[in-house]
Amino acid sequence: MSKAGITLATADPPAPTVRLPRRRGVELALIVLAVLLSVYGYCAVGLARNGTVPPGAAGYGAGLGVLALMAHLAVRWRAPHADPLPLPIGVLLNGLGLVLIYRLDLEAPGDPAAPAQLVWSTLGVALFIGVVLVLRDHRVLQRYTYLCVTAALVLLTVPILFPAVNGARIWIRVAGFSIQPGEFAKVLLAVFFAAYLAANRGALAYAGRRDRWLHLPTGRVLGPIVAVWLVSVGVLVLERDLGTSLLFFGLFVVMLYVATGRTGWITLGLLLASLGAVAVGRLEPHVHGRIETWLHPFASVEAGEGPNQLAQSLFAFAEGGVLGTGLGLGHSVLIGFAVKSDFILATAGEELGLAGLSAIILLYGLLVERGYRAGLALRDPFGRLLAVGLASLVALQVFVIAGGVTGLIPLTGMAMPFLAQGGSSVVTNWAIVALLVRLSDCARRQGDAGAVR
Repeated sequence: MSKAGITLATADPPAPTVRLPRRRGVELALIVLAVLLSVYGYCAVGLARNGTVPPGAAGYGAGLGVLALMAHLAVRWRAPHADPLPLPIGVLLNGLGLVLIYRLDLEAPGDPAAPAQLVWSTLGVALFIGVVLVLRDHRVLQRYTYLCVTAALVLLTVPILFPAVNGARIWIRVAGFSIQPGEFAKVLLAVFFAAYLAANRGALAYAGRRDRWLHLPTGRVLGPIVAVWLVSVGVLVLERDLGTSLLFFGLFVVMLYVATGRTGWITLGLLLASLGAVAVGRLEPHVHGRIETWLHPFASVEAGEGPNQLAQSLFAFAEGGVLGTGLGLGHSVLIGFAVKSDFILATAGEELGLAGLSAIILLYGLLVERGYRAGLALRDPFGRLLAVGLASLVALQVFVIAGGVTGLIPLTGMAMPFLAQGGSSVVTNWAIVALLVRLSDCARRQGDAGAVR
């Protein structure tokens, strides 16, 4: 204070630099827990079926642990600020899927699927590592917007040239090797939708016709993305891959809603989905049969023809009760040829019960929530839309599959992420987890630490 009694103002000290916790130790601890739980499940199956620990338990645990450790080291090196949860969740779901497929292989020794699934899982983790190491900034993907959509449409179209499998033309089979291109196309379309909507967000938000419920942008802005969506869904309808068609439609509507903030898109999407479902259900015999099975799941039992796949799935869920029969002690193999793919969730419901099934659904929900949280924390529109789109892919796929095998909605013939048999599916889902890891790392490095913790 001066002699005149005036207090002299002093400059405030500079704010201390806050160093964000990287939480890689938390991620490593959760990975160890995920590997131990998977090995425990593998041993439990062997003890229940044969009374002894399977001879390959040590090798299975070591292999899964090495893959998980390599993925963790890649994240620690190239994405040190990433969310610590997506990678352990992917390891646990993938490990549990291998356990369930191995358990079902014991009932069908002539058709082993676990060894091939382990190879595909290895390729998926390798792709995860490659994405984390090579893709240093997610915004680089914006440069390849039209390359992504071109590749996606080509991948969706190629299976038309190959024979149908179980009524659908969604596979490419050459010399005993098969892939499902639609699985890769969904990630490419998510990148395209995010990039296009981010580039045209101003026109989507302010140009065109407005009314109370819906804002319709100009055809010049909305036309290209609608055309891409119509072509992709039209091709899938021709291939009878209606599950993926529904997935793409849901992704399109969700990302339009996020880009514009207009709830009218949700209402319009539900209306169009309902009209499309009614039309396809009446005109397409294959789909009509699935709807009839959904409406009357026990009709075949009442007719004396034995339970169909949906009825067997419902029996499996009922048998599981709250705590389940125990790994290896169920009878879900009676479901038939799709027990390792479409209906593998029924095995989890029967042998792990409602408690175990709820834990699995919560794992998916947590993965989706972390994706949404990373999207909210990102500052660039492309990153926000991409994070929301990728998380929505997982959410929509889990809803469609779980709803189908529990009788909530008609069956669609898709693979449960990470759990079900399917090489293309597991590889693609590891790519999604890698992108979510990269997006969460960018979000935290931008300073919004509180939003992604």
